[in-house]
Amino acid sequence: MATCLRLQSCGTPRLRLALPSRGLRPRAGCWAPRPAELRAYAPGLGSLPEALLRTDSFLGGRWLPAAATFPVLDPASGAELGRVADCGAPEARAAVRAAYDAFCSWRGVSAKERSSVLRKWYDLMIQNKDDLAKIITAESGKPLKEAQGEILYSAHFLEWFSEEARRVYGDVISTPAKEKRALVLKQPLGVAAVITPWNFPSAMITRKVGAALAAGCTVVVKPAEDTPFSALALAELSNRAGVPPGVYNVVPCSQNKAKVVGEALCTDPLVSKISFTGSTATGKVLLHYAADSVKRVSMELGGLAPFIVFDSADVDQAVAGALASKFRNSGQTCVCSNRFLVQRGIHDAFVKKFAEAMKTQLRVGNGFEERTTQGPLINERAVEKVEKHVSDALSKGATVVTGGKRHQLGKNFFEPTLLSNVTQDMLCSREETFGPLAPVIKFDTEEEAVAIANATDVGLAGYFYSREPAQIWRVAEQLEVGMVGVNEGLISSVECPFGGVKQSGLGREGSKYGIDEYLEVKYMCFGGL
Repeated sequence: MATCLRLQSCGTPRLRLALPSRGLRPRAGCWAPRPAELRAYAPGLGSLPEALLRTDSFLGGRWLPAAATFPVLDPASGAELGRVADCGAPEARAAVRAAYDAFCSWRGVSAKERSSVLRKWYDLMIQNKDDLAKIITAESGKPLKEAQGEILYSAHFLEWFSEEARRVYGDVISTPAKEKRALVLKQPLGVAAVITPWNFPSAMITRKVGAALAAGCTVVVKPAEDTPFSALALAELSNRAGVPPGVYNVVPCSQNKAKVVGEALCTDPLVSKISFTGSTATGKVLLHYAADSVKRVSMELGGLAPFIVFDSADVDQAVAGALASKFRNSGQTCVCSNRFLVQRGIHDAFVKKFAEAMKTQLRVGNGFEERTTQGPLINERAVEKVEKHVSDALSKGATVVTGGKRHQLGKNFFEPTLLSNVTQDMLCSREETFGPLAPVIKFDTEEEAVAIANATDVGLAGYFYSREPAQIWRVAEQLEVGMVGVNEGLISSVECPFGGVKQSGLGREGSKYGIDEYLEVKYMCFGGL
């Protein structure tokens, strides 16, 4: 049975978090947080109900331990939050079998009944929204206000797809033969393997699972090793909502076992669909696995979002949009702006106001502190990548306007950073940073900006600010991305399709299109009439 630090064996799969106020010490070699920060951290978890803090895998409606466990760390302090079941390939295959057995009956449940179950799951998320948000902040470091926003966003996917479940329509097609009728049916694919990231540990699950269950599919979820508690809390609530055993399964595992578990899920002949959110490199590996058995896939992969500010833009509006787009979740979102392209005539004014806004509106701190807007990055590897991008840019002539180094709070904190005099040959212009770094590139013409924006092999999101209607239409149509924000820095919504082009992925999630990713189209010819 997976357990938490200082949790004595008591025959229960529930987690008792080891709080700093109870004498928890970081693992050997971890950065030791100051007492003041630990005191700020402790109240954030002390009131959590144990029922939502599960540590075992969830297979076939049962909580099952694994032979080994792995630690989940608080990114703010380095302290160990608890230990979770470290599943391997055998558990993954057992979960697939449980999901397949459940699919045989779940596919026959009426759309109205599936809708009702998803709605109950949504209601339970809303009832427990504050506790679920605290779990996100504890395991990902995300500021509590942002975590609360994620839980609402996450729950709304269940609400949306509970409604879409009853709107899966077929077609009747006219044929030239009088004695024939042609019909089109839509039927669930089967078992879906769902592999999710750490940056939105709740919403990335419900966006996929809500659509799958609404369509009549069953799922096996492999959450990120950094943030498994959110997936397991959703499993607890799904159980309470009446989701039948085997319809929703969770197989947590450590980074060491992620490859074998991912391979087991993606190559199992009983799996019909793979849905993945993560890096482009990992997505390509999973595509190779899927190719052998020709599985359906949907993938939301890496981005390198341009944020273009034209001379005609409202500078204050553009700065507000840049701040929201870049620094949400400390820059750790796949759609956050990675490259700021600012036209020469407005460049200096934008950089000045952007720097002022960063200094006055962003506050680095523990996610449980009320004033915090910028929490820690997920781990030290993430910080090292930001440092690498900053160092590379400075070595090639860029200038630090503000920030530029690790924050004094600890090893996983980095100062919100603004660079000017950035060029296209710098790493921050060519690679996704996934951190609080805003590099600004100066350009002269609209054609130049569009060319720079499109000079990449990925295309998830793009943003631009302009007050010229003709320019808005031209640029929106020319940007090679799946989503465009025009005079807007926050574009995600459950009602709208989410996805990219090029190597940013395949398929769409959310919206009325999201459920189609889990449906087969069957043509039926009815003759002899």
